[in-house]
Amino acid sequence: MSAPCALLTWALLALFGLGLGVPGEDLPCSCCPIVPRREWKAPASKCVDKLKLPARYVVVSHTAGSPCDSPALCLNQVQNVHNYHAGMLNWCDVGYNFLIGEDGLVYEGRGWDTKGDHTGKIWNPISIGISFMGNYMERSPPPRALRAAQSLLACGVAQGKLSPSYEVKGHRDVQRTLSPGDQLYEIVRTWPHYHE
Repeated sequence: MSAPCALLTWALLALFGLGLGVPGEDLPCSCCPIVPRREWKAPASKCVDKLKLPARYVVVSHTAGSPCDSPALCLNQVQNVHNYHAGMLNWCDVGYNFLIGEDGLVYEGRGWDTKGDHTGKIWNPISIGISFMGNYMERSPPPRALRAAQSLLACGVAQGKLSPSYEVKGHRDVQRTLSPGDQLYEIVRTWPHYHE
């Protein structure tokens, strides 16, 4: 399947909420939809440090950059984030384990198994870093993006990558930053696994 066709398929899954369930129900497809690295044309990762799994923590941030609300725009945005992290900061790859687009899709960054560069030396080795693409100081991500994040977390538990008793932290809970933005932070604080 070509990359544009695959992205369209992922977008339709997200748009119609297929496999995402409703709050309180078991998720029939808890790992839908995740756009793999090859679909957003990620170069091979140079990272070698692995996470100790299952991870006990999830740190939620925002990129504080441009939002994206379509697969084409999000593909471009995740590539921009990668280029900044790997090219400008000279990191081994994009810093986040996963990125969430306003298109309702999850974009694989370093994935479940590889240590990220998202929250500093203490938290990077023990947490999964999830970043919402956009700036959420004054506005909230759309519901489909929030559902995508919840689906990703359920997927992590189902695959044994996240501890069933994992804790969600806002980026600002563990580092001096405004991330994940005031509006997204208020939402994250309502999630069942959130702990300050």
